[in-house]
Amino acid sequence: MHRLRQLRTSVIRAIAVSLVLALSAQVAAAQTKPVLVFAAASLKNALDEIGAAWTRESGRKVTISYAGSNALAKQLEAGAPADIFVSADLNWMDYAASKDLVRPDTRVNLLGNALVLVAPKDSTVQVDIRPGIDLAAALGSGRLAMGNVDAVPAGRYGRAALEKLGAWEGVKDKVAQAENVRTALLFVSRGEAPLGIVYKTDVASDQNVKVVAEFPADTYPPIVYPVARLKASDNPDAQAFLNFLRSKPAKALFEKQGFTFVDKPATGS
Repeated sequence: MHRLRQLRTSVIRAIAVSLVLALSAQVAAAQTKPVLVFAAASLKNALDEIGAAWTRESGRKVTISYAGSNALAKQLEAGAPADIFVSADLNWMDYAASKDLVRPDTRVNLLGNALVLVAPKDSTVQVDIRPGIDLAAALGSGRLAMGNVDAVPAGRYGRAALEKLGAWEGVKDKVAQAENVRTALLFVSRGEAPLGIVYKTDVASDQNVKVVAEFPADTYPPIVYPVARLKASDNPDAQAFLNFLRSKPAKALFEKQGFTFVDKPATGS
């Protein structure tokens, strides 16, 4: 009987040790899993730098997936696993929130941007952006590169600006719509479109384009980039990276790329 109790005790201890080891392995795996960020394509240069800076400082990793905000929001709705979502407009963050995908207490408006008209760097075209502008004449037989005007934030901002200026009707049939703003920029960079509408920050990422004119801020809704952590996120490092996005070092890197930092940066690092 005594030996039977000893055997039972040994088995229970072995099971307990196995459970502890398994739990420790799960915790360790979670801690080493990279933070997965879904971010608007226009953020690539800035977030690549910020992600690298965070890794150097913390020793932890981050993986960033870039696309149009609309595509990312739809992927999240379909169950794509991500920890943080950074949208290029309020609408797609609101959409994610309406599907109960984000943690409301983590959501902040992080950045601002501006809208510009670009051309290939060797272009001689001159455009004066004003009410009644005949942008179709400036395009000639070419097309105007823009993000999808019904879904991509940069495309919607661009359409709003053209409508406010009275230029949309003249160019709506000459628009080359892209899946995201960086693809629209690429159309111009490759010379496939003589003009394009992109964010001011995008221009710094491509030496083959130049700014022809900047759209007046009152011709389109304020460009706001909100960020939030997703409810499905179980990565213990996700909140730390979100906090880093709001820090002074991140602010400096965002501003280096031309973004306006609208959030109040956290004190210290």
